[in-house]
Amino acid sequence: MNLIELYIYEVTRRLPAKNREDIGLELKSTIEDMLPQEYSEDDVKSVLGELGNPAALASGYNERPMHLIGPKYFDLYISLLKMIVPIAAVIAFIVVAAEYFVGFENGDTVLNVGLMIIGEGIWSVVHVFIQVFFWLTLTFAIIERTDHSKDEYPRTMSLNKWTPEDLKNIPFVPQKKAVSKGYVFGSLLWTAIWGTIYFNADHLAGVYGNVGNGLEFIMPAFNQDVLNSFWPIIALVIGLEIAFALTLFIKHQWTKKIAIFNVIREIIATIVLIFLITNSNLFNPEFLTYMSEILNSTTDQVRNFIIVATLILFPISSIYNCIDGFRKANR
Repeated sequence: MNLIELYIYEVTRRLPAKNREDIGLELKSTIEDMLPQEYSEDDVKSVLGELGNPAALASGYNERPMHLIGPKYFDLYISLLKMIVPIAAVIAFIVVAAEYFVGFENGDTVLNVGLMIIGEGIWSVVHVFIQVFFWLTLTFAIIERTDHSKDEYPRTMSLNKWTPEDLKNIPFVPQKKAVSKGYVFGSLLWTAIWGTIYFNADHLAGVYGNVGNGLEFIMPAFNQDVLNSFWPIIALVIGLEIAFALTLFIKHQWTKKIAIFNVIREIIATIVLIFLITNSNLFNPEFLTYMSEILNSTTDQVRNFIIVATLILFPISSIYNCIDGFRKANR
């Protein structure tokens, strides 16, 4: 085969079989028209160079695009990918944390629970990303091949051609007010960990010691029955924490309304903690006795120290978070 025949072969082998012969003849005629009467091999190379890469030329003849997702839908595809993946990832992480709330097994430690939530949470996020990426890519690949409209203008979120009116739909988020996805994930992770510890405190929160087979849980610090008696209020606090994190995720920035929401959340959490920590039956008597022997003090002194320290440090932390929320909203 000479260069012309090889070039035509390279073009037509990328086309549907039913079109190859006709397009091959058309291409051969085009090449011959471009060549002089008495042409040399250099003339052939020059003409073929003008026609360009056979793959690119075949793309012009082909009714189907040779790319998976072209410029017409690429920006919309990437925008939806960025929007759907984080939402799906957050939901997947919440589901993992919720499973640990109800499926906790005796014998686990705080460290193990935290590591399991992080490990399974990361795996769930990766799994969700793969699923979303696959199905969204497949959907756009099908749309790309079934769209027979002639214009090649990139599509917007409304699936129409861009107009200046679309600028009104763009949310402007100043960098100083922006909330990172890492902050939201960190908030959800912290809520999942403390919620799991709270409802399994008799197995997780207390005294650990080396008994020969490594670090083992010796005695709980709290009375689990007292903790469980507060479960409706604690469930409300957890719901507020999740709602607050999701609000930050959706708004993607601090606002005055979110700062006020943050204050309400902190006030409710502080009130609940005050009622909880001052409950006379909250602490396990054995734990207080154990700590009093170590600290060389009475059990009342140990209990009072924990209560006073909590009632000082937690409100200070809450006040700082409230002020910080308004400071971020007013930037």
